[in-house]
Amino acid sequence: MSLSIDKFRAKLVGGGARANLFRVTLNFPASLAVSGADLETVSYMCKGASLPPSELGEVNIPFRGRILPLPGDRKFPDWEVTIINDTNFLVRDLFERWSSIMNQHAANTGEVNPEAYVVDLMVEQLNKSEEVVKTYKIKDAWPKVVSAIDLSNETSEAIEEFKVTLKYLYWTSNTTDQF
Repeated sequence: MSLSIDKFRAKLVGGGARANLFRVTLNFPASLAVSGADLETVSYMCKGASLPPSELGEVNIPFRGRILPLPGDRKFPDWEVTIINDTNFLVRDLFERWSSIMNQHAANTGEVNPEAYVVDLMVEQLNKSEEVVKTYKIKDAWPKVVSAIDLSNETSEAIEEFKVTLKYLYWTSNTTDQF
């Protein structure tokens, strides 16, 4: 096989997937009564995310001094998004209220029915024409960590942002599992 830049370019469909062409749909529990306009704002304020990871564990079986590794149970590591904070604190407040549904700060009580606080989220990879080329649905997610927002007198050029770490059961995609 001869290697050439022309053959490589021909194989790189669409010029390659771009990390900055994505859309995240962050839903919230129904009890928060979030409007469609607010959900659109949340999507715009999502500065960064990732296509969700998954990992196959392994089961090691010893046999006559050797180890036979076999695939084990699938694990789904936490998923993290980075959010730009606006002066209304719209998105931050939504995540704080969502977290409070599960466990209130003062009362240390919360909703016991998971159906009241888990939601499905979506991350989509887009092409240069803003068409969806890959979709991941993140099932039964809830916020595990709403990070701190660092404040400082040293800069006037930074806009606040924070991270939200989400726990979820599993993900599906338009090419690996049925939605």
